Amino acid sequence: MNNHKTAEELAKQHREISISQFFEKNRHLLGYDNKIKALLTIVKEAVDNALDATEDARILPEIYVKIEELSREKYKIIIKDNGPGIVKKQVSKIFGKLLYGSKFHRLKQSRGQQGIGISGCVLYSQLTTGEPTEIVSSTGEGKVHKYILKIDVDRNEPKIISEETFDNYDKWHGVQITFIAEGIYREHKQSVLEYLKETAISNPHAHIIFDSPHGRIEFHRGTDKLPPEPKEIKPHLYGVEVGILERMLQETRARALASFFVTEFSRVGKQTAEEICNKAGVDPKISPRKVEHHQVVELIEAIKETKLTRPPTDCLSPLGEELIINGLKKELNPEWAAAVSRSPTVYRGWPFQIEVGIAYGGSITEPKLMRFANRVPLLYQQGDCAITKAVTGIDWKRYGIHATQLPDEPVVIFVHMASVWVPFTSESKEAIANYPIIIKEIKLALQDCARKLSIYLSGIRKAQRIAEKKMIYERYAPDTAYALCELTNEKKEEIEKMILKLVEMRWGETEAGPQTEQPEIQEKEAENNGNREEA
Repeated sequence: MNNHKTAEELAKQHREISISQFFEKNRHLLGYDNKIKALLTIVKEAVDNALDATEDARILPEIYVKIEELSREKYKIIIKDNGPGIVKKQVSKIFGKLLYGSKFHRLKQSRGQQGIGISGCVLYSQLTTGEPTEIVSSTGEGKVHKYILKIDVDRNEPKIISEETFDNYDKWHGVQITFIAEGIYREHKQSVLEYLKETAISNPHAHIIFDSPHGRIEFHRGTDKLPPEPKEIKPHLYGVEVGILERMLQETRARALASFFVTEFSRVGKQTAEEICNKAGVDPKISPRKVEHHQVVELIEAIKETKLTRPPTDCLSPLGEELIINGLKKELNPEWAAAVSRSPTVYRGWPFQIEVGIAYGGSITEPKLMRFANRVPLLYQQGDCAITKAVTGIDWKRYGIHATQLPDEPVVIFVHMASVWVPFTSESKEAIANYPIIIKEIKLALQDCARKLSIYLSGIRKAQRIAEKKMIYERYAPDTAYALCELTNEKKEEIEKMILKLVEMRWGETEAGPQTEQPEIQEKEAENNGNREEA
């Protein structure tokens, strides 16, 4: 008996799914692996959006976060900001539709990228408690708009339960979001509190108030200066691939291939555009829509052989060395801190910049690695991250720091990647992909900063050795004076005074002066970096 199914029967089982249905079954991809992490993800997505909105509007951020336990493993989460607000017609789409936003196609540094984060929080809330999300928004004038909504999972569309508009007597502007979701609140190394603390370090211009289930914690603003506003750029030719180029050729408004390259890409002039076309054997005046597949392949090869100007870097908004040190000192109270900002460089045609800070001693009692991407703390998947790979690839012992893979001393290592498009390993945005150029830049910055720490530590250790010598001579001065008194018949008290005077002259005023960088460290680093570049 033949029980095989026909292709026609199997075809009846095929049907399209919405992005909301996909993430309903795969919510771990968005960071909702467990109930502890779920609370962090909700707070993280909302605070990241608040910081992006306030900075875009050039407003110093005032952010309020509250987590209230309603019942066992059920929490109310409120996040409120003083940003520009959201216009009424956009509110329901931003919160009720996955993959809806303004940042995916925009090439400039921002915390959000995919248009999934905040709507993912709405989806998680309704999945775990069945409760809708409340959004209150105002642009500062006229009215305040209040929505209570869910997501229609089958259609990936907002389902508005109620809508209300009322007068804005206080002229408030911003957004307030209230979620009711399952979760577990804990205060540990990967908690909401740790996320907010690290956010305060990487965003010292922000004032954050956190009402936790255990009480209020306030992170004060360390500077009134907003970070520089990043500018939007066009994609760079070095990052384009065959499929992307084919799509862009069909969508462009340019009438000629050469003008397509000039208008659609960054830092491409008419002469460079014609050079690419000529190398590929394609007419620069041909309509972009008439370019055939084999010609697109030839154009990609020609691009690889053409020397192009690097993309502009004003699309980035790095923290800068001063603000990194400011943030580390403000929240960690170390005895010493230093920072290094590398010059911007490029991966896959996208600009990025690496910044590193190291804090030592003081209130720091144990080693810690802080990872950041576009000022956002990365608390999970540390082992899969390019930052971790770079940090563990440093020979810390060479800089006077005891280490196995990571330092074993009271050292906090701060690493920040600023980019128009951070290559995260998953939609949950918790780890940076291991691009060799990214790892190399992190290592170079770490080596530069570690040399500064090595100089400081060598000075401290020299002072300690001197102090120990002085203490030994002072301790045995009475016994030495007594022995000399027996030999010389001089007064013991006078001999002891002379010994102490000599000790003071020799070591009392000696300080650990500025140390020079050890040549062997620099030579070894240069050798290792050269080997990596050859590889």
